[in-house]
Amino acid sequence: MATEAENRKSFAVQAGYCTAMEAPITARICIALGQGITRASETGRRVLDWPGEPVADALVLRLVGGLHALHRRGVPELRRIFTGEETDLGRMGAALDAVLCAYDLPLMPWLYGPPQTNEAARSAGLMTGLLHLAERHGPRFELLEIGASAGLNLMIGRYRFDLGGVAVGPTESPLTLRPEWRGSPPPAAPVEIVSTRGVDIAPLDLTDDRDADRLQAYVWAEAVERQARLVTAIAMLRAAPVQLARGDAADWLGTSLAEPQPSGVTRVLVHSVVWQYLRPEAQARITALMEAAGSAATPDRPLGWVMMEPNRDLAAHEVRVRGWPGDTPMELVARSHAHGAWVEGLAPPYATTPYVMRTA
Repeated sequence: MATEAENRKSFAVQAGYCTAMEAPITARICIALGQGITRASETGRRVLDWPGEPVADALVLRLVGGLHALHRRGVPELRRIFTGEETDLGRMGAALDAVLCAYDLPLMPWLYGPPQTNEAARSAGLMTGLLHLAERHGPRFELLEIGASAGLNLMIGRYRFDLGGVAVGPTESPLTLRPEWRGSPPPAAPVEIVSTRGVDIAPLDLTDDRDADRLQAYVWAEAVERQARLVTAIAMLRAAPVQLARGDAADWLGTSLAEPQPSGVTRVLVHSVVWQYLRPEAQARITALMEAAGSAATPDRPLGWVMMEPNRDLAAHEVRVRGWPGDTPMELVARSHAHGAWVEGLAPPYATTPYVMRTA
């Protein structure tokens, strides 16, 4: 269990990440909350007595998401704070603590589970990984996503991508993802997404306005481009819903891997910003399931694993790829901005050190 001082420090840590990702308003809110939050509200007491690891649990983002939701609903005490007009940290901290007291009941549920920061632009990092697998195993893919949240990345086959000049996806897509490209270009290989399905312990249903509002609340206030992209992605999903189940990631993956795999199709486990939320025993079980399935993979029925998970020391996410059959360990092929603003392709030889979520 973290101490109150450690829980308060997590607000400054999150502010640092926000600053690195050019989110000054949200960074300022994080700092003001860390300084101003008191035990006057049940929400405040829960935060200051947080029983877990506050950074790994994304505690600050849970609370900021709840406050942003109140702002989006028109709570007047939050207007100047979330528009960036108010910059005095003392006044902000006092005002935010007063909001926690006044809106304790609607805010508390935001602390019950991890943030749902489902971001369509993360598909650019995942597609970069798929291009590496396509170069090795061919163009056709069946994707299994754990921690799929609202399912936006399950629409990866419907998005158009420009990845350093490498074009992928339907030209008529309503949403084109064109991150700033850095470093080495990805393989210029054809990709065909045959099917996608996913699971989440608490999936959001974007056909429901309340769930859509919840997802939008997790988008930072200054991220205007992200907000517009999310509106487009929600409309795409409502027009053609995705296959998204509620359940345990390891259980679902075990069942999915046991199902018949079409010939000539690479089955791929994909996930982004999920690993930190899984218990160590779940991580170990998923790894064992993939290794067992990989040992049975054949050239006609290959298996792949593409992950995009945070390296907090670098304020970036790492795209790692593993393919079977073959003995090549998981390789670090790219780095990405957390919300897909840029992707940096790495050059071989690729690092093969196991993924660990480093914490500054």
